[in-house]
Amino acid sequence: MGTEQPGQRNPEQQDTASSAALGESNEFALGGVWHSHYTYESTGRGPITRHHYVVIRQEGDQLTVESLPGSNDSPVSLSLNMRGPIGTGTWTEHTAVDGYYQGAVYHGALQVIVDSTGRSMSGKWVGFDKELHVDSGPWALDLVDVATDEATLERYNRSPLRAEAERQHQQGPTR
Repeated sequence: MGTEQPGQRNPEQQDTASSAALGESNEFALGGVWHSHYTYESTGRGPITRHHYVVIRQEGDQLTVESLPGSNDSPVSLSLNMRGPIGTGTWTEHTAVDGYYQGAVYHGALQVIVDSTGRSMSGKWVGFDKELHVDSGPWALDLVDVATDEATLERYNRSPLRAEAERQHQQGPTR
């Protein structure tokens, strides 16, 4: 791994979709804290969007993604293999024991595409639902901080929705 910063292109990589299709290595340093959000259709409650702060750790073309424990009561983890801007891998969600899904563990596959800035990625997940039907939906991640030191992780160890509400409250009303 070089000295590139998160969101910066690796100058040794070509900027073409064909290089990704050929399996060339990842062109971005993607480590940091990200806001993860995905949507699924609950069979009993309709569409649900879940939000987490996650920390991405990168070793070469491998990304390990884990939610911060205070960011949601149903932790998620992802494992992605990057080929150019394309990430392909798996996800797992451990639902809250006292929640609607009563501690069920869901898992499936995921494919995302990193945008040209290296600061966001979006794609689709696929997996099974409570009634054992295959479902799918959007999944997106947005970079919020390139640091992963202990103080930074503690700062983001809370709900992204609560953090956004607090930020808006501190700014005051907009006109």
